[in-house]
Amino acid sequence: MTRSYELKKRAERQERTRQRIVEAAVALHGEIGPVRTTVSAIAERAGVERHTYYRHFPDDRSLFLACSGWFNEHHPMPDPATWQPIADPQERLRHALGELYDFYARNEQLMASVSRDEQVHALTAEVNAVHMGPAMAAMRETLAAGLAEGPDARLVYAALDLALAFATWRTLARISGLREEEAATLMALAVVSAAALPGL
Repeated sequence: MTRSYELKKRAERQERTRQRIVEAAVALHGEIGPVRTTVSAIAERAGVERHTYYRHFPDDRSLFLACSGWFNEHHPMPDPATWQPIADPQERLRHALGELYDFYARNEQLMASVSRDEQVHALTAEVNAVHMGPAMAAMRETLAAGLAEGPDARLVYAALDLALAFATWRTLARISGLREEEAATLMALAVVSAAALPGL
């Protein structure tokens, strides 16, 4: 009984240590970006030795996937399934983009760092695609319903890709100074307008 208790306590300590490392890495990824984040900096922030870090994360990929999983658990993206009951496509777009842009605003620092670094760092791009790709694809298809029909559906999808992009929200919010509801309304109109364009 005593040994079982000790093993359980040890496992709990190891899990807490692992979580401290992941949280330290996520914080640094947001502050300086994945590319500039070093093992030494993560270990120091987490209050562990380098050998302890490597015991939990023997390579960058295992750390990055753990960080992605932690972020997804603590900061989940909007669920497109909740948008499906909204019958009117334009209203569905406004509502959905409002939720997505709010998500971007709450997580801007980390997303900006990751978006910058994925242009030059293959692992950052790979893990971000694993994390964001399926969710963005589901959003795209949900919002295309009732709009992307006929031979020029590609125009609607192109407008949706623009509307859903983090860079679009950041341009509208930080450069143009639009409020989230204004940005969402503007891009919803753009997507609906793309659906109404004559064949090109």
